[in-house]
Parts: sequence; C-alpha cells; structure tokens
Amino acid sequence: MEPLVPTEEMMVSGAILAITFVGIFTEHVHGFERAKFAMLGAGMMMLAGQYYGFYSPVLAIRAVDWNVVLLLGCMMAIVAIILPTGGFEAIAAWLTRISGGRQFLLMTLLGTAVTVISLMLDNVTTVVIFGPLIVLIAQSLEVSPIPYLMAAALLSDTGGVATLVGDPPNLMIGSAAHIDFNTFFIHMGGVVLTAWIAILAALRWLCRRDLAKPSHGAVGEGRLVFRDRKLWYQSLLVLAVMVVLFMLHHSLGWEPWMVAAFGLTMLLFIARRIAVDQAMQDVEIPLLIFFISLFIVVGGVEHSHFLEFIGQFILPFIESDLMTATVVLMWAAAILSAMIDNIPFTAAMIPILVGLEQQGVNVTPLWWGLAVGVGMGGNGTHIGSTANVFIVTLSERLAKEREDPSLAITPAVWFKTGTPAMLATLIASSIVFVLFFEFFSAPIH
Repeated sequence: MEPLVPTEEMMVSGAILAITFVGIFTEHVHGFERAKFAMLGAGMMMLAGQYYGFYSPVLAIRAVDWNVVLLLGCMMAIVAIILPTGGFEAIAAWLTRISGGRQFLLMTLLGTAVTVISLMLDNVTTVVIFGPLIVLIAQSLEVSPIPYLMAAALLSDTGGVATLVGDPPNLMIGSAAHIDFNTFFIHMGGVVLTAWIAILAALRWLCRRDLAKPSHGAVGEGRLVFRDRKLWYQSLLVLAVMVVLFMLHHSLGWEPWMVAAFGLTMLLFIARRIAVDQAMQDVEIPLLIFFISLFIVVGGVEHSHFLEFIGQFILPFIESDLMTATVVLMWAAAILSAMIDNIPFTAAMIPILVGLEQQGVNVTPLWWGLAVGVGMGGNGTHIGSTANVFIVTLSERLAKEREDPSLAITPAVWFKTGTPAMLATLIASSIVFVLFFEFFSAPIH
C-alpha cells in the first residue's frame, strides 16, 4: 500500500480539529464553555468539507454516533426521576450506621456504594448524589470530609470504567468497536477490581492521619429518610430489568440506547405524577450538543483522510510489539486525560484505531487499553474529570462556609493524594494487561 501524502484538505481539517480542541481544553482560560467551541468547529468543518468536496451535511449527520447521544439523554432523565425519592440518602445513612464510626470501614463502604452505582450511572451523577451526603456524614461524625470526598471522586471515575454505560468514553468505544455490554464488563471488570483495591490501599496510606482520628457522634436514625419509598423500590426494579436487558441487548438485536429508552418509558408510566418535561429538565442539553458537534468535527477529519495519514506512522510500532503499544497507549491516554478532557481524546483516537483495523491490524487490546487509560487518567488532577471538579468545588464551598481553609481540596492536596492513586491504578492495570495479554488480545467477535 502506497503511503499517504498530505493534501490541502487534510491540513485544513487537521487545523480545524486543533483549533477546536485547543478551545475545548482551555475553556477555563477564555471563559467560553466547551460546547460553544465544539459547535464552532462543527460549523467550520462542514463549510471546509463542502468547499474542498470531502464532507457534506449528510455525511456530518451520519458521523454522529446517535447511540451514545440517546443513551446519555435517557440515563440523565432516569436519574432525574430517581434522585428525589431519597433512596440514595437512606443508603448513605445505613452504611454510616454499619461502620460504627470506624473511618476506613466507612470509606470502604461508601466507596463500594459509589463504585456500584457508577456501574450504571455516570460518575458525575454519582458524585452529585454522594458529595453532599458525605459532607453531612463527616459533619455529624466530626471528622474531615476530604478523604471521603477524594474516595468518592476517585472510585466513581474508576467504577465507571467497568461497564459500557458507566462513562461516556466507554459508550463511544463500545459503539465504534461493536462491543456488547457483557463483553465489556468481562474484560474490564477484573481490571477495575484490581484498580479499586489499589485506590483504597493508596488512600489508607495517604490519608492515614485523618483516618486515624477518632470520630464522634453519629447520623441519627431519623435524619435521612425516604421521600418516596414506593417509587424508590419501583425504580430499583426498573434498573434491575435494565441490567438484564443490557446483558441481553446483543442477543435481542437492541442497541444500548433502546434499553435506556425502554427503562425511561417504564419509569415515566410508573411515576405517573411526573410529567415528561419535568423528567427532561435535568437532561444536560449542552453536553449532548457537545457530543454531537464533536462527532461532526472528527467525522470531517476522518473523511479528509487526515487520521489515516496519522495512523500510518503508528502502524509500524503496533505491528512490531502490540503489547508494548497497548500499555503505552494506556499510559498516554491516562496522562493526557489527567491534563485535558478525556472525551475529545477518545473521539480523536477512535477513527485511528478503526482505520488500523480496516488495514488488518489486531486493535482489540488497544480498545481495552484506551478504555482503561481515559477512564482512570481522570484521577490524576483536580480537573481531570467533571466529577473531580464538582468534588473540588464542593470542598471549597464548605471551607468558605466554615471559614476553615483546611477543608478545601486544593490542586496541591489533589497532587499529593489523587495523582499517586492514579499511578497506583495504572501500575496495577499494566500488570493485569501484561499477565493476561492473550485474553485482552483475543478478537472481540
């Protein structure tokens, strides 16, 4: 096969991609939210594509992975219905009573709950639910909330890696590589369990001074109660049905978004007092617009053959040592995801891997390495994931309210705790990949 020579349309599409990504990654500098830059990039890409003849509005619509967009939207609406029931608050109170004031046990129990919930709900939703509860619990026990807030952020990011619906990059990877729910969990479950243990071990050592302090008081029996016990149990039943359908979706011929839409429809009929527009109020439209625009941008770059041009330089390295290439991709994805958003990076990598696969390269382990890297890399910095940003903001607000700067999770605090925890998960994951590389490199289909 003749090597590709860079063309003008390749360079133009690559320049638009670069401008879009720089705008997205520096939103905290210029003040424009990332969805606006993604929309700008999508518009520029379609105009350039029409001018040079490599892209069109029809191709742009086809480039959007609607499975990802619709699945995210439906899951957001489901959470909006479940959240007001008070069930999550009841879980937190129950776990606190079980811990008996033993801090590391409480961290483990709360961390387990966060991880399990992150398997089905995205990590941002999970920390939005548990963050305020953790602050309330810490105040009741008169202990520092920082170790628990850090554990919630780190373990929600990690737990989300295990399933197809746990984190947006997983949806993108699963949809592009045609990986079903069961296959994703079978391959990622063991890696996530290993990383989960590594994070708890790291936090026990890194937060040993705070965890060694005795706790006082307890969360009272009546402090956290259900607001709608019946709807909570009905919601759990719907979620259980959805889990079964996610496991069977490949056999049924359903896309994952159809399972989420089915679950949402069931909940809307069960919660008959909740109107459709009420359930849709908490759907993050800007995030969905961001995804749609990003898919359009990357689709244009792909149609210009720029990503194929980039892929030809990666090909020799992958063919010479696939295992090393997989581990390198995992670490590179993690480091970049710690510094920038993991969604654009995933969107850019997917067409490259698809292009290599079309050339006959076994990219199966690279899919798994990418999923682990972008998922766990967010733990590296306080801005590495949206969940981290929420937890940091929550701690800063608490520090201001109580006029105690030590309660704030500063970048330095995160660097001392979150970064070592991320490195521990990557080391553990790399060992798992090396020991079981034959398993991870086996064809998906």
